[in-house]
Amino acid sequence: MGDKARMQHGDSERREEEERRWSSRSYNVGAVSSFLSTLVTFPIYKTIFRQQIHAFSIQEAIQQLHQEGMRRFYRGLFPPLLSKTLQGTLLFGTHDSLLLLLTSNPSKPCTLWERWTAGFLSGSVEALVLNPFERVQNVLQDGRKDVRFPNTRSILQEFNSYGLKERLVVGYYRGLSPVLLRNSLGSALYFSFKDPLRDSLAARGLPSWLPALVSGSVNGTVTCLALYPLSVLIANMQSQVVGRDLLGLQQSVWSVWESHGRKLTLLYRGGSLLVLRSCLTWGLTTAIHDFLKENTGQKSRVE
Repeated sequence: MGDKARMQHGDSERREEEERRWSSRSYNVGAVSSFLSTLVTFPIYKTIFRQQIHAFSIQEAIQQLHQEGMRRFYRGLFPPLLSKTLQGTLLFGTHDSLLLLLTSNPSKPCTLWERWTAGFLSGSVEALVLNPFERVQNVLQDGRKDVRFPNTRSILQEFNSYGLKERLVVGYYRGLSPVLLRNSLGSALYFSFKDPLRDSLAARGLPSWLPALVSGSVNGTVTCLALYPLSVLIANMQSQVVGRDLLGLQQSVWSVWESHGRKLTLLYRGGSLLVLRSCLTWGLTTAIHDFLKENTGQKSRVE
């Protein structure tokens, strides 16, 4: 009995060590997959941003970017590239780490509630860390502020000139409430249904790379469309810097609704490109993530 107990104890320690390695790999895999997908989809993202700010059609947004020229086309790339890479690191790594804490029986598949809770919490962490990046990015991408804020440094100098409270509330963490709501709900929805949909498609005998791509595309698109009005509100709030344009949350909601003609269809300007961007971004991110996870020896605990 003593030998058997020691063997069981040794097996338990090996499983725990493997789980810790699995969790740490999730951060690296999330970073790489998000970095690559962001490089591919940035032009679409910037076009959508202009539609959100000005309620432009696709043609008008592309024409404005064309007039600005290629030299300024990739203006604003560094903040999203850095933030999306960090987002993937936090989102996948934190989610998987939280699952280890939330799951009562590691040998059994995770429940929907466990995936939802881990996703919601990881999205909240992501929002708190990345809000400053999104704030700077949205100021940079607003063509109306090119003269006053020609680069990232000029924006940081503006924010750092404020007092401590204003630096956080008015500067780096402007729009935090809607960002928290969007990111936590979005992450919860994505992680709740990503793997079940992938496994369902894989059971149909599809090529190994296709289920993850389709699962990521479908989940990302549905989630982004559902939360798109929050993204429009965030883009408008965070593109404001100082002066009369700096509105509170309630005033910003009303201003966005008024500027879009009090029509839901205009509020969803950019929605068609959003579908394309979400399909590409989340499809690529999920496919690359799952491919890297499989080829670095990770095993999914939700299967």
